[in-house]
Amino acid sequence: MEYLVICLVAVLVSALSLVSGFGLGTVLMPAFALFFPVPMAVAATAIVHLANNLFKLALVGKKADVGVVLRFALPGALAAVIGAALLNLFADAPPLVAYHLFRGTHDVTLVKLVIGLLVVGFAAFDLVPKLNSLAFDRRYLPWGGLLSGFFGGLSGNQGALRSAFLIKAGLDKEVFIGTGAVSSVIVDVARLLVYGLSFYKTRFNVFRLKIGGLVLAAMLAAFLGSFIGTRLVKKVTLRTVQVIVGILLITVGFGMAMGFF
Repeated sequence: MEYLVICLVAVLVSALSLVSGFGLGTVLMPAFALFFPVPMAVAATAIVHLANNLFKLALVGKKADVGVVLRFALPGALAAVIGAALLNLFADAPPLVAYHLFRGTHDVTLVKLVIGLLVVGFAAFDLVPKLNSLAFDRRYLPWGGLLSGFFGGLSGNQGALRSAFLIKAGLDKEVFIGTGAVSSVIVDVARLLVYGLSFYKTRFNVFRLKIGGLVLAAMLAAFLGSFIGTRLVKKVTLRTVQVIVGILLITVGFGMAMGFF
């Protein structure tokens, strides 16, 4: 049953992310978090995200601007390690508060509160036109790498910030895509090393038994969703999908922060 639900969610998320403008990680992580603990959801999303970016890397990686990658992705990798380590620290913190609602007990933990609010923030970043159109000068590339890498390691959300800083780097379309793919792979590898060390020490067997196979299934489902999404682009109003997905993400983010998930 879990495989059926996760795969259906992955197909839907992948299709919607393709036509909505939301990054795969931004939408897929909350979907995983509906069924698994937040740190596990972030790590699982990182694996799917890395697989997707490796696919893009094979297609457009040779177009990447090496200079931009070095200035942007190397600080991003360092910050991703810090963000991922912070996520592990938050995961072990006791609940901040517990309350009863609708005949159930809900725990507001530090990790759920932080990740939930970040989901809301990045959903607004992609949803609000003024925020979505933000762009920063090329000289700020190292700072952009630090910011996007940190939030990528902490919550899996990095695409919006990465684009905001790379868009002004003076790259043409193919070089922009290739540079983004290479940078994203470097950050994904860095944060997965930290996640891997954490799970090896504390949750490896749980991850392997409960979600390892689901991650592989989600990868395949995401590829199918992308295929479906290419057909939806011609049939769905882009702004309508953006608003729907944004509202869903904000709802899930607040629900996570309040301990409902």
